[in-house]
Amino acid sequence: MTETIALPAARRIALAAQGFGQPRPAAALDRRHLKRVLGHIGLIQIDSVSVVARAHYMPLFSRLGAYPRPLLDDAAWSRRKLLFEYWAHEASLLPVETQPLMRWRMARAEAGHGIYGGLARFGAERRGFINTVLEAVRDRCPIAASDLDGDDGAGGKGAGGWWGWSDTKRALEWLFWAGLVTTATRRGFERLYDLPERVLPATVLATPTPPEADAHRALLSMAARALGIATASDLRDYFRLSPDDVKPRLPELVEAGELVPVTVPGWTQTAYLHREARRPRRIAARALLSPFDPLIWERGRAERLFGFHYRIEIYTPAEKRVHGYYVLPFLLGDRLVARVDLKADKATGQLRVLAAFAEPHAPADTATELAAELAAMAGWLGLEGVAVAAKGDLAPALAAAVATAGPLSAPAAAR
Repeated sequence: MTETIALPAARRIALAAQGFGQPRPAAALDRRHLKRVLGHIGLIQIDSVSVVARAHYMPLFSRLGAYPRPLLDDAAWSRRKLLFEYWAHEASLLPVETQPLMRWRMARAEAGHGIYGGLARFGAERRGFINTVLEAVRDRCPIAASDLDGDDGAGGKGAGGWWGWSDTKRALEWLFWAGLVTTATRRGFERLYDLPERVLPATVLATPTPPEADAHRALLSMAARALGIATASDLRDYFRLSPDDVKPRLPELVEAGELVPVTVPGWTQTAYLHREARRPRRIAARALLSPFDPLIWERGRAERLFGFHYRIEIYTPAEKRVHGYYVLPFLLGDRLVARVDLKADKATGQLRVLAAFAEPHAPADTATELAAELAAMAGWLGLEGVAVAAKGDLAPALAAAVATAGPLSAPAAAR
């Protein structure tokens, strides 16, 4: 008979799979800790919004506490690469060992499939120009789109397009999708492109390309391990696989015993439990979560697991926003208990809480615990304190808790 797993147990399974519930390390943080987190979550979504900190820095802080941000920079964009960039769950950082599992997507993109429509058309219509840009990368690497714009040898700057991209940027992004170039490093937040053979470890490049079916099974298995318990749509979303690619693979993983079908009351879809998923009786977690954290990036799953209706309102007109511009959910124990609209104000040295809202089930110590986590984040960001505005039902209690906690001892040297 199919096992039934109660919703609170499902939450704890999901949190444990994502690396929550373990004590934050007290020792100096290094690559071992980064690898441990990546062993749980499998990838980190990249996003350019820097109202607090760029989103790819946040999942490590949420799980490890105040780590030195150059640790991630070095792993992703130095010559000692542990991570590489590619389109996985949107633009992502992934362990270099997973690059062979993404080659099917690169091959499809080169053939004009599985790539954004406008970019696919550009690839079909401007292949000669794209080849010219590829030669420029080969000769002048590492190089950014801005280095090539207006350069006659690269074909000149185009008329622009979506996101204000020049034709050179389109060509580089097409090559990136197709796996013919990759990110060597970044200048500010601008990609510098190079050939994979000059960026990725030789052992990765020498790894045989698996058949598509094998790659899809492996990616689904990684997603199941990262999620702990998940529906088919949750598993598919993690690496943005298509329904047609997933449908035949799930029964194979069930037959192999890697996934176990289970029932979660209130879920309309069958859930799948990873065979190695931990089942903790208690989760002691405290974390602020980026909107792009893998625990909550699939909003329907966040609502099913936590009863937490969450939408990012960056693109909503200010007068229509419900909770704020850049709102971070607050995890306490095994529940999402509050949300705060944050801004790191470097000019004043303050982590500004523009609004703070409690969930109906928030426990009595929510404000105190949130104040402590905000102080930890402020220190990590090199800020001098936390300032709470009056907006939101949690704001008065949070302001009192911040005042009681007093000034930060010193900004953490973790920049």
